[in-house]
Parts: sequence; structure tokens; C-alpha cells
Amino acid sequence: MDIVAGRLKELRDSVGFSQAKVAELVGTTQASINRYEKGQSEPPLKTLLWYADTFDVSMDYIFGRTDQKQGTTYKAEPKVIEALTQTSDEVRQFVNMCFDPKSPMSSKLKEVLMEMLEEGRK
Repeated sequence: MDIVAGRLKELRDSVGFSQAKVAELVGTTQASINRYEKGQSEPPLKTLLWYADTFDVSMDYIFGRTDQKQGTTYKAEPKVIEALTQTSDEVRQFVNMCFDPKSPMSSKLKEVLMEMLEEGRK
């Protein structure tokens, strides 16, 4: 909580706002902002989102998961959708129907898609 408290104070100070001004903008009291900045109470999600949006920082920054004000500490690398791999026979039928067998690219595209589906099952 100390990290969050420090980050909230730092963000407020960075633009020269008083606690009263932030409280007015957030829709809370100056006493609440003071407690958040001293780590005496946890700010609600609505308040944390206000700080993130207003100061253009990530929630990861506010929570101390990164020192970079923008961005995230991880890379989004979604896994193959499980439902897709579970119904691979249906997907294969769909892929077969999607390509015109007379097209010279049809067989190559179909081959690439089938390889991708197989890799997703591993």
C-alpha cells in the first residue's frame, strides 16, 4: 500500500494540485485523499482509474509493478482458443469450404491454416 500511496502523491504533486483540488475532481473529500496518500486507507477502484486516466499512467505503475508510467509489465500473447482446438474437425470442414479448389492459392492457404491448427493443439 505504501507504493500506491507514494505514487498517488507523486502524481498529484507533478501537476501542482492540492489534495483539495484532487478531491473536488475525483468527487471525494480532501481527508480521503490525505488518507490514500498516507497509506491509511485504500482508494476505491473508481479513484485509482481516475488517477490512471487523468495522469495518463498505467495501473501497473500506480501499483508499483513497473516504474514505467505507461505500458504494462507483460506482453499479451494469447493462447490458442481452447474451444477452437476442441472442435478442430468442425474447423477443418469450415476451412475446406472457405477455399475454392480451383484457385492456385487455395491449397497453399489451406495447408498453412491446417499447420496452424495442428500447432495450436500441441
